[in-house]
Amino acid sequence: MKRAKLEEFRQAAYSYLGRAHDATFELMDAILLTRNAYSLADLSLSPAFRRKWSSIYEALQDSRP
Repeated sequence: MKRAKLEEFRQAAYSYLGRAHDATFELMDAILLTRNAYSLADLSLSPAFRRKWSSIYEALQDSRP
């Protein structure tokens, strides 16, 4: 039951993101899973963020606040 609620929440959150929704969603996962991130470069090294580091800037630029 809890897993279904989490999947429902993640799907709803995904639907609200802007054009770069995949990269933004991975960035959110990286933020939640990275204990000590002092820069965007640190977040790009997270296993949850599977894209190139420059995708972080693109995701932030193209996403909705």
